[in-house]
Amino acid sequence: MTVNTSPTTCANHPGVETMLRCNRCEKPICVKCAVRSPVGYRCPECVRSQQKIFDTAVWSDYALGFVVAGILSGIASILIGLVGSIGFIGWFLVIAGAPTAGLAIAEGTRLVIKRHRSRSLFITIAVAVALGAFPSILLHLVSFNFFGLAFQGIYLAMAIPAVYTRLSGIQLFK
Repeated sequence: MTVNTSPTTCANHPGVETMLRCNRCEKPICVKCAVRSPVGYRCPECVRSQQKIFDTAVWSDYALGFVVAGILSGIASILIGLVGSIGFIGWFLVIAGAPTAGLAIAEGTRLVIKRHRSRSLFITIAVAVALGAFPSILLHLVSFNFFGLAFQGIYLAMAIPAVYTRLSGIQLFK
């Protein structure tokens, strides 16, 4: 059995010689094109085709997720404003309540989208959380309630990442 050890050129960069091949389709790829995966190096096309398998969202998920997340965020934003008006203890309640509200929004939205997945769906829902809080922010801005604005800022800074990480399944610690 003879093994061909002469370098070939990259399929995406014809001027670059390489000995590396995609472990899925055997296409020659250079170091710039190679994507490291748990099973070896793959070409960008194979990685994209594999990612499409995990994107299960349909068009209605975007609309339903956006509406539900916006409504739930609006309700949470109003509650954060009310809790924040309590006084000094309100700061602690807002800091504890904002991530909890984010998790509740994520779980409520997850029920509606039927656990469908897509990175763009998760970003759409995160945007809806921000826009759902906009009426409360506007109300605090018009009434010059700077503490209310601070509480809304804390809410958004803690709830949006909580919603995104909960929906996308990102684990910070294993």
